[in-house]
Amino acid sequence: MTLPRSVVIPGLLAELEAFGELIAALDGSAWGSPTRCQGWAVGDVAGHVVGSIADVVSGQLEGLGSPEATAREVAERKGRSPAELTQELAAVTKLAADLAAVFDDDTWDAPSPGGYNGTLGQGVEALWYDTYLHADDVRAALGRPSSRGPGLRASVHHVAHELDTRGWGPATLAFEGIEEVPVGAGGTKRTGDALEFVLVATGRTDPGALGPDGPINIYA
Repeated sequence: MTLPRSVVIPGLLAELEAFGELIAALDGSAWGSPTRCQGWAVGDVAGHVVGSIADVVSGQLEGLGSPEATAREVAERKGRSPAELTQELAAVTKLAADLAAVFDDDTWDAPSPGGYNGTLGQGVEALWYDTYLHADDVRAALGRPSSRGPGLRASVHHVAHELDTRGWGPATLAFEGIEEVPVGAGGTKRTGDALEFVLVATGRTDPGALGPDGPINIYA
């Protein structure tokens, strides 16, 4: 169940702008802070987020999101400052907005290029999720509170899609403030905190937090 194009495109663009604002003011100490993404400092997380969008707008889509692609994105930006990555992010975000402006419904519902298992719309939603969650990685590394804005809703939808492709469920994700999201044909309702569920489902926190029905990890 993908969110509509009218929600996902502006949501992604706003999330990218917010990510730029998040990293722009960081100093060297914050930039080098370790994150919960194994082996990555804050600057590495930023390099991946910026690199992902840069890859999309340049048409470098094969393997996007794979460990090899993410490692390349980080390596290509190693040593760059927050100001430099903020500047690159602003440029590629503008290109992404121009690209998205030509999408119609048929394009949105067509298979995603680059080997992603889903539609183009689901691929764009995955970029929104990735930006939101990595912003949360940065905030967690710096001891800042999480954001519970529209990106969390997109992340629940993305995780539901990934769980469905892995045959998890059927279930219904029923979190406060977010419409119910079916996994498979829908089934037993999973309630609780939406962000905690996303963190568990992406291997970022203890799966025991979900009780006896865990573990769940879309990357396992």
